[in-house]
Amino acid sequence: MTPERLVVIGGDAAGMSAASQARKRRDADSLQVVAFERGHATSYSACGIPYWISGVVAGEKDLIARSPQQHRANGIDVRTRTEVVAIDLAARTVRARDLDRGREYDEPFDQLVYAAGSVPMRPAVPGIDAAGVHGVQTLDDGAALRAELEDDRVRRVVIVGGGYIGLEIAEACKVRGLDVAVVDRSPTPIGTIDPDIGAVIADAIRGLGIELVLGEAVIEIETGQDGRAVAVRTDADRRLPADTVVLGLGVRPDVALAAQAGIPLGTSGGIAVDAQMRTHVEGVWAAGDCVESVHRLSGQRVVVALGTHANKQGRVAGINIGGGYATFAGVIGTAVTKVCDLEAARTGLSEAEADSAGLRFVRATVDSTTRAGYFPGAQPIKIKMLAEKRTGRLLGGQIVGREGAAKRIDVLATAIWNEMSVDELLGLDLSYAPPFAPVWDPVLVAARKAFEAVEAEMGSAP
Repeated sequence: MTPERLVVIGGDAAGMSAASQARKRRDADSLQVVAFERGHATSYSACGIPYWISGVVAGEKDLIARSPQQHRANGIDVRTRTEVVAIDLAARTVRARDLDRGREYDEPFDQLVYAAGSVPMRPAVPGIDAAGVHGVQTLDDGAALRAELEDDRVRRVVIVGGGYIGLEIAEACKVRGLDVAVVDRSPTPIGTIDPDIGAVIADAIRGLGIELVLGEAVIEIETGQDGRAVAVRTDADRRLPADTVVLGLGVRPDVALAAQAGIPLGTSGGIAVDAQMRTHVEGVWAAGDCVESVHRLSGQRVVVALGTHANKQGRVAGINIGGGYATFAGVIGTAVTKVCDLEAARTGLSEAEADSAGLRFVRATVDSTTRAGYFPGAQPIKIKMLAEKRTGRLLGGQIVGREGAAKRIDVLATAIWNEMSVDELLGLDLSYAPPFAPVWDPVLVAARKAFEAVEAEMGSAP
């Protein structure tokens, strides 16, 4: 009996999770697994790249969870430095290009996992493709940027985009002793965080000595006679000198190859999949940053590029390919970041997202400390909650503070996932000891204030 062939496009979190799960459940006599990766590494932590650039993480190898050699030892035919350039659904083949040898060949498949990930957003402005302009999406991207920052001629870095990756790269450059500027067209950094919390983040970033230019869009990356980037210009006629420019505008799903092949996309721009990670094409699966997910609160289709989801989605696809049964339950937008000693996190819906979903809500914001106020090392923390009017259902939470603040977001994420009300959240038996929290944890104080806001709204309702 001829074994079935599984081809995986993409050798990072989603792709190799799918390949590994399928391999565990089916032996080589029934399933051959081939994985293509255009870079040189597999199963690496893209989220750790800023910390490798800063030097907090010592080496590239520390970011690699499982090497190509380890995957091969487990029965997966991993082909690195090989890019899939076309998919023929009718012939059930992919066209692969060996980037080192320059040759192309066709590889047949019975089952296909599309896990191409995402690509950095690049604004359509003059100079965007100039030398010295870097995206930071893959390990190879990180290596290129790190090498450039080690050049003594690089003194000033301009980050285009004030989202998570932009701020993390800004920190990495600041830690390296460089002059750093961040420019973003939004009025506050991190667009998925409400402006009132974003303003706190902005003040803290400026306090770190990072120049933060907000409310201005980049219209040009100016280049010198050698074609290299030398400055960033904004629509406010501002010129920011730069030795290196880093794109931190976020990412978009890498779906060009899928779309060309006729694999349907969803309304969000990501590949449309069901709960088992099946596309609308028989025998074709998709997972990771390139797919759309269902937001459990709004019901809307969204693309969320996070390694946590990519690993889970790849696992689900691999289990199903291997003959088991698993589903991906959706997302609620939980995210956390750190810039030097500032921590910020969010989960659920922001005010704008809740409005877009047609949900009516009350809000509550509290200031507290991460430990008992009298205990050494207590740090400030601000928590904001959104609760649905009448029901009190927790819709969203945001946290900003210093050490020990942001991971409290996981309590709110758990509550949202389980559709708890702020009254139920207020009743949780959370731990207490002065080195860890005040007697009323800031989460409980915020829940109490949100519950009072729900009650007040009910009392004022006609």
